[in-house]
Amino acid sequence: MQKAETERDARQAVGAWTPAREGAAGSQAVAREETATDRLQIVLGREGLDRLRASTVMVLGLGGVGSNCVVALARGGVGGLVLVDRDVVGPSNINRQAVARVSTLGRDKTEAMRELVADINPACHVTCLKAFIEKDRVAEQLGALPRPDYVVDAIDTVAQKLAIARWCADEGLREISSMGGANKIDPTRFRVSDISRTEVDPLCRVMRKECRRRGIKGLKVLWSDEVPLSVEPIDGPRDHSTRPADKGSILGTMSYIPPVMGQVIAGRVICDLVGLECAQPGRGGW
Repeated sequence: MQKAETERDARQAVGAWTPAREGAAGSQAVAREETATDRLQIVLGREGLDRLRASTVMVLGLGGVGSNCVVALARGGVGGLVLVDRDVVGPSNINRQAVARVSTLGRDKTEAMRELVADINPACHVTCLKAFIEKDRVAEQLGALPRPDYVVDAIDTVAQKLAIARWCADEGLREISSMGGANKIDPTRFRVSDISRTEVDPLCRVMRKECRRRGIKGLKVLWSDEVPLSVEPIDGPRDHSTRPADKGSILGTMSYIPPVMGQVIAGRVICDLVGLECAQPGRGGW
């Protein structure tokens, strides 16, 4: 009995399980086949789902933003994911990272994320690289991986972010880069726009200046115009996903802010991949 239930659950996960109904006379009538993409198909259509299944998205950084973005992409039917991160799961990650649970503490984020994706979307092909992205070796490191249709930059260090943006521009790859979420509490203030249209956010200020200086144009970013709370950073265990750019202290992070950021980024990626318009007049994006 247990084996039969396990096999049924596995078939259901990939859309192959057909639930049954009891008829008036006790016989079983076959219902319409239920799949994991039924609700997506209502919005995207069959062609849109096929585009997503044929697409590969590279996510750089599996912290609060990146890991939640990956989950949304996997649920959204993306057929290929390339995941890059050097860290292991730590206790302080549990408040915001989809990859972080008591059961994954001490594990490589890339491998824990691979297992999570497989449990959500078994048909998704996942390539993992446990590595620190070196600003002078971005082309070498990322160029050796499967070529993506879209790149999500969910890391925090300015030098690496700029090198990734330069590589994407040189390679003609679509990219969206996550800006600052630390010490912020209002999830409704996030939007997507060109880096040149950002304001207030300290990381955006640095990125705008450096993009102009390096001739990087058209960088799409997720950012918030909320002024970060004034808090006292602390020193603590090494956790690259909550450190201010190129500094050593740890910043605060609300449990809901990075997941919202990751979901918004995933939404923009999915819409772009299937060709859906998603700009909001007067806001420069969403």
